Amino acid sequence: MWTLHRRDDGQTIADLVVTGGNFPWLDARVQPRDGLAEFRPLFAEQLRLLDGGSDAESWDRAYGAVRNAVTLRYPEGDEAPEFILHISGDAAWWRWNDEPTDQEDD
Repeated sequence: MWTLHRRDDGQTIADLVVTGGNFPWLDARVQPRDGLAEFRPLFAEQLRLLDGGSDAESWDRAYGAVRNAVTLRYPEGDEAPEFILHISGDAAWWRWNDEPTDQEDD
């Protein structure tokens, strides 16, 4: 089981129970904990922009808000350095990279 945490204090806000996937994506059932509700609008906004075919810059900003707010942890407890996570209702899907990507602006 993967877990989702508040970035600022490390509080676990959801358990993500893997139900399947299609490499490189994993699918999971979200088991919410206290605190997840506060972050649902961030996930909803980035999905709205993704599904609406918005420009990449708008989606990047919206997803940046998600990444600044939460961390994703492997079942072993270590933090995933790089990930794209979507949550809608009680469903989650994500992909991750074991190495952080360099996202510095030129």
